[in-house]
Amino acid sequence: MHHKAKPLPKQHHSLTPVLSIRNADQALEFYKKALDAKELNRLDGPDGKLAHAELKIGDSILMLGEECPKMGCLSPTALGGTAVTLYLYVEDVDASFAKALSAGALQKQPVEDMFWGDRCGTLTDPFGHVWTLATHQKDLTPKQIAEAAEKAFTQTARA
Repeated sequence: MHHKAKPLPKQHHSLTPVLSIRNADQALEFYKKALDAKELNRLDGPDGKLAHAELKIGDSILMLGEECPKMGCLSPTALGGTAVTLYLYVEDVDASFAKALSAGALQKQPVEDMFWGDRCGTLTDPFGHVWTLATHQKDLTPKQIAEAAEKAFTQTARA
């Protein structure tokens, strides 16, 4: 007799990103070094390439695998970029950002305090995926955020 599996697997949240990556095995090692990812499991395909892996970063699961154009799984390398940014909260954004850069990521936006209460910076990993690393600093109401946004947008328009 089989027990019924829970609809949400253990350790997962409702939303789990899945990245298609050219050279996924190298990306797996990069995420361990740059983002302190912990490898939970991996499955290599018959061609010896990484078919699927699950990593834990912070309290969240990230899945990834080698790009497979025949199955419609294209990497940012194949597409010439990505329309998605992964927003990752960390304890110390300055230290985490520096660690990711030293591991081979490229800075898109430097780390700075943002009007919505986070300190964050954006980088592109060596495989074309874009990450914003952030540390939450202030709890603000939607009204406070709207007022700060208006002020920030006005200052940007003058620059």
